[in-house]
Amino acid sequence: MEKTDIIIIGAGVVGLAIGARIAKPNRSLYIIERHNTFGQETSSRNSEVIHAGIYYPNGSLKAQLCVRGNRMLYEICSKHGISHKRIEKLIVATNSQEEEDLHKLLANGRTNGVTGLKLLSQEEIEKLEPNIKTHLALYSSSTGIIDTHGLMKYFEHTCRANQGEVVYGCAVTGLQKLAQGYEISVKDTSGDVFKFNSRIVINSAGLESDHIAQMFGIDIDKQNYRLKYCKGQYFRVIDSRKCSLINRLIYPVPHEKASGLGVHATKDLAGGLRLGPDTQYVDRNAFTYEVDILTRKHFFQAASTFLPFLKEEDLIPDTSGMRPKLQGEGEDFRDFVIQEEGSLGYSGFINLIGIESPGLTSAPAIAEYVEKIINSTLT
Repeated sequence: MEKTDIIIIGAGVVGLAIGARIAKPNRSLYIIERHNTFGQETSSRNSEVIHAGIYYPNGSLKAQLCVRGNRMLYEICSKHGISHKRIEKLIVATNSQEEEDLHKLLANGRTNGVTGLKLLSQEEIEKLEPNIKTHLALYSSSTGIIDTHGLMKYFEHTCRANQGEVVYGCAVTGLQKLAQGYEISVKDTSGDVFKFNSRIVINSAGLESDHIAQMFGIDIDKQNYRLKYCKGQYFRVIDSRKCSLINRLIYPVPHEKASGLGVHATKDLAGGLRLGPDTQYVDRNAFTYEVDILTRKHFFQAASTFLPFLKEEDLIPDTSGMRPKLQGEGEDFRDFVIQEEGSLGYSGFINLIGIESPGLTSAPAIAEYVEKIINSTLT
């Protein structure tokens, strides 16, 4: 049995960020990942947006960690040569009710500590984005886009440079509490089983994080940890001329209790343009990543309210992703769960559950937050 100080389950962007943050030459740390490389689920199937922190309730972890993570990400990217662009963003209103909602979003964003926010009149909008249709927009200067693969590669390299190990192709098959620490059983792709004895276990398993908690013996229904899978599809604009008709990210005003931010227009680092994601709650045991071509009309209708130059035939299926949501369809906001479970009798076990958007933006701040938990309660 391999003895170690810390096991991190999951090598998505958050697990890797934590590993990069807390790995030290005098500390034995392993990141265990069931796939053959990093970020094969939620981390590589998203809009690659660096969010500002506008939407989330004041005081929530999503608000705090997004605002902090935004600043940290730009510093990391600039210092280490990770491709990114502070592309800016407009949230556009298409009716009087949405105009009222923009004022609320502005106030909420400022309360959360987001800088570079202002409302733009139609005249101001036309100077920035003459090809969109709206009378009022909320401008965000700190929103950007990022190469998520490059970011994860940086975190992986940093973890290993600090003597952390990243082990791929190993699925966690068993977890057991010991008198001192925990026993973690993993199976590799050859079917061989290995065991680790670790003082600290960090559950950053994304789509399977609730099942990992359940494997420990935590009642995930009692703790309200059970995840709902929410699929988000994307369509790509194939006409390069139309891709160049906007220069920023263009978002609709999100609806109350919505499962996402609405179908938005996202530029990528190569200058391409994607629409999405939509929101579809699915059976977690029977889903695919296939994009349904029959939903193209919905994407066109949603985006054409503010992108009048689009035609339905401009859109082709692109990709899709799965979001591990704690809230069900139509339910109220749920925050990230980042919790050391000593109160449940699992001292040294740290759960990260429901880490969806803005998880990418928040990743370095989540890592900092977890480090503080380790330093304050587990040393």
